[in-house]
Amino acid sequence: MDRTAFEHQARSWRKKALSVSISNGAGKDEAEDIAQDVMLRLWQMHDELDRYDSVEALVALMAKHQLRNHQRRKPSETLDEAIVVSLNTSPHEELESKENDEWLSAKLQQLPTTQRTLLYMRQVERRSHEEIARLLGIEITSVSTLLARARRTLLEEIKRRNQR
Repeated sequence: MDRTAFEHQARSWRKKALSVSISNGAGKDEAEDIAQDVMLRLWQMHDELDRYDSVEALVALMAKHQLRNHQRRKPSETLDEAIVVSLNTSPHEELESKENDEWLSAKLQQLPTTQRTLLYMRQVERRSHEEIARLLGIEITSVSTLLARARRTLLEEIKRRNQR
């Protein structure tokens, strides 16, 4: 694809990248960054664009991948314990709850990386089994199996802790 043809299509591709980014949860500034990255990558491969059936589909895929990369680079946000104030719990209950949270976090960190990642994607990011399988390049049955193992491991740890 020559420069003139690229420039002719660039606006619509940029709009598509913005649209896909925003519809997948990016803020306006983040979507702008992603669109910029997508356009840069498209320009870098402008000689190869003619071999794609749908450059718009490529743009959408690139935008999704860029968004995922942006989100991975962000530090995960945690609730500040001081901000969350509960009027219905006693200090003892709050301490017990904090200890339980810390214990669970430690047990999650002890899981194999794959299981921990799958649990995060399923429980926190609310991704479907199909989406997780596609993103990680594994079979859907593997997603189900690994999630079941992770949950079983955590359940066994909880049972052991409650027997003390």
